[in-house]
Amino acid sequence: MRMHMRRFTRLTNAFSKKVENLCHMLALYFMFYNFARIHQTLRVTPAMEAGVSEHVWTIEEILDLLPEEDVVILK
Repeated sequence: MRMHMRRFTRLTNAFSKKVENLCHMLALYFMFYNFARIHQTLRVTPAMEAGVSEHVWTIEEILDLLPEEDVVILK
């Protein structure tokens, strides 16, 4: 996780000022990591390997899970 997210590297200015923002970012990262990213050793996503999902999710599908007022801010 530290290798992929700038918020967790040392001596950085890309930090969250609010704990709530950090929690939201972690949730998005874990959703992407488990449902949208194909892993090299598995050759599928972890969710597909576990039988939770049948396809690789797109970013649009992940954003569709967010409440409408949050999506307006992101787009």
